[in-house]
Amino acid sequence: MKRIIQHPFNIRYLSLILAPLAAGCQSNTENAPKHPNVLFILTDDLQASSIHALGNNDVHTPAIDSLIAAGVTFTNTYTNGALCGALSMPSRAMLMTGRGLYDIQADGMKIPEVHTTFPQQFKRNGYRTFATGKWHSDMASFNRSFQEGDNIYFGGMHPYELNGHCSPHLHRYDSTGVYGQETKFIGEEFSSKMYADAAIRFLQTRKDDKQPFLAYVAFTSPHDPRNQLPAYGQKYTPDSLSLPANFLPAHPFDNGEMDVRDELLVPAPRTGEQIQKELSDYYGMISEVDVQIGRVMQALQETGQADNTIIVFASDNGLAVGRHGLLGKQNLYDHSVKVPLTLIAPAYKGQKGKKNHALCYLHDIAPTLCELANIALPESMTGQSLCHVLEDSTATHRSDLFLAYSNLQRGFVSGNYKYLIYNVSGTITEQLFDLQNDPLEQHNLLPGQEETAHNLKEQLAFRMEEEKDFCDLSDSRWWQDGHKLTFDEMQHLYIYE
Repeated sequence: MKRIIQHPFNIRYLSLILAPLAAGCQSNTENAPKHPNVLFILTDDLQASSIHALGNNDVHTPAIDSLIAAGVTFTNTYTNGALCGALSMPSRAMLMTGRGLYDIQADGMKIPEVHTTFPQQFKRNGYRTFATGKWHSDMASFNRSFQEGDNIYFGGMHPYELNGHCSPHLHRYDSTGVYGQETKFIGEEFSSKMYADAAIRFLQTRKDDKQPFLAYVAFTSPHDPRNQLPAYGQKYTPDSLSLPANFLPAHPFDNGEMDVRDELLVPAPRTGEQIQKELSDYYGMISEVDVQIGRVMQALQETGQADNTIIVFASDNGLAVGRHGLLGKQNLYDHSVKVPLTLIAPAYKGQKGKKNHALCYLHDIAPTLCELANIALPESMTGQSLCHVLEDSTATHRSDLFLAYSNLQRGFVSGNYKYLIYNVSGTITEQLFDLQNDPLEQHNLLPGQEETAHNLKEQLAFRMEEEKDFCDLSDSRWWQDGHKLTFDEMQHLYIYE
């Protein structure tokens, strides 16, 4: 029960690897396998706008591009938001449970037993479940979800002071769920390679196994530290890179998170040259993880299971990297809350390379996977399956999206418009963007379109009440005395027993 407290590889072969998945013209489940395998590839802090196949000509992502060419890409996928600065924690908990921001516990720090994860549901239905890489929640929920794993990282990021991605502090799988000193070790390879190696070893064991599997590969790239890159992958020269069109030296107003860790990595105001250097490191991390994604895909093909496997590629959230005068992800602009999402499924082989523009949340993928695998949805799952828009790309999935960050920022997307409102110590700031004509959110339509903004604000307030948001737009303080929500207060807002 929820208690609400209202107080404080080889890329050359990749097109051949994906050919069995992309062949044919069917778009229904008639000839699809009853219980297909699932390979879920998740990246960390990857902007949808930093993928070559999605329009960024500066970055080299051949493996990800091949996935996009073989599947259906949902171009309007958002994470619901976060109550604290570590967006990946709630985003991954929402992804796992198929639940929204106000339906998870402590911003995802813990996934309680009453919230069934989709791997847990697959395991209950006879799947062999495996994970490698990042788990940004409690260890007990990891073991409830996966019966196997290797090279597991419990935490948010590889610390700078511990040599970052070059010396990842990992765990072997512990069937007891304790994960003490005896399971700890320091990886000898770059983090992405460690995770890909573990995934490849698991896939190699599946070659002659008839039991369906679910493999979850959660990379920690391109999240910083980005101060050391491995020898493999594309390297970038800063002055050869284009500055984002919405680059600003500094954000034009205080959004309540100007001194969060991400924003202090390069203090504002920032020069174009500084951002080009940040982009060169960021793109370098994207390209290195792309290489490892290619290796995992090649291993899947070699098992002979590729045409019987659902493949999901996504990121937990995006990142600013100079856009709107910001570096981090503690904001509600599209570069930070909009994520890449590509789905390749045996039931929809004929939809290779298609773009679907339906509004959706990242946590809608959990019920989608259950439906594609002919597995009943657990009662705790509240997301909405995307299968109906896979069948009919003109269908409406969600009429609008509600976005939230801390008690500082709220957002609402409906039709072509996006409305943002900020309350920083009682100072209210509003923005209105026409996403169709201004996808980079450069031109605030306020003042000028007050009626549109007012209507969207009313719809936002309704959604906030419906979702049991602890903030109230009708109160000038929004919450308590108007101070910024602390980490300790966040932990006690939504509790499930």
